[in-house]
Amino acid sequence: MEYRRLGKSGLQLSVLSFGSWITFHKQIDDSLSDRLMGLAYDNGINFFDNAEIYALGESEKMMGRILKKKNWDRTSYVLSSKAYFGWRGDHNKPNQTGLSRKHLIEACNEALERMGVDYLDLYFCHRPDKNVPMEEVVWTMNILIQQGKILYWGTSEWSPAEIMEAHMVARQYNLIGPVTEQPEYNMFRREKMEHEYLDVFRTVGLGTTIFSPLASGLLTGKYNKGIPEGSRLGLEGFEWLKNRNLLDDNVARVVKLEAVAEKLNTSLATLSVAWCIRNPHVTSAILGATKESQLTENLKALAVYPLLTDAVMEEIDGIMQTKPKARTH
Repeated sequence: MEYRRLGKSGLQLSVLSFGSWITFHKQIDDSLSDRLMGLAYDNGINFFDNAEIYALGESEKMMGRILKKKNWDRTSYVLSSKAYFGWRGDHNKPNQTGLSRKHLIEACNEALERMGVDYLDLYFCHRPDKNVPMEEVVWTMNILIQQGKILYWGTSEWSPAEIMEAHMVARQYNLIGPVTEQPEYNMFRREKMEHEYLDVFRTVGLGTTIFSPLASGLLTGKYNKGIPEGSRLGLEGFEWLKNRNLLDDNVARVVKLEAVAEKLNTSLATLSVAWCIRNPHVTSAILGATKESQLTENLKALAVYPLLTDAVMEEIDGIMQTKPKARTH
């Protein structure tokens, strides 16, 4: 396993990590989650990602049960949660969502209880909140750090301007700013990582724990001939994900990509994950496997990404036609 420093922090994350979005509680049960987390940990993965909204809290409970059973040394792994959406679904009351001090602190305490741990290594603001002053957000995260409930904090799906504002507030009051962002990044979604965040990488430094490296499975090729039964784009409630990703034009590109994977003697999924971690601005790519065979296959990306020469990357760009245009000043 390769480990990368999270932005300018001292924390090191495995370049491949394991997340529970969609899968835990919805697609897989405790026994399979146990085997997947064990397989991940045994292969050097040290970062496990979660959030209050995932399966409305049930995902964190499931991960907590597994961590208790595994009894791994708590100092050997990095655990995250995220707050914004709440976990009560349609029953959320006004202060049970968003980034107010009330919700951030209560959500943190609830996540600790659900996962059965004393602290979170990483705590994310799951979306920006226009209704809460940035001072309140940054101060709250600082309070949680001082209380020992979280060690580092980050953002997810924030704009560069919002991240920089958080850093300005932190600097103004001598507080701790966000060390990481969690954006979507894959061969279809490149704008943030390869264009928008470049100034942030250069100035304050920014770690990234990217999600959806396989574009919800589209980049595995399994949707090339329709939607297989039990796959996430066929799940009830995730129609938005299907409508966003499963476009004929996208599938046509994935079909062409198979030739590149074949030349490298690897699978489409492995190639797609390897492509993500080839970007040095990616600290960790979060995997969301539902089968041991998928996770084993994804782990091969560590051996494949050094094979992605400039020529191979250009060939991929030619097929995908998604590379952000170079900036002109």
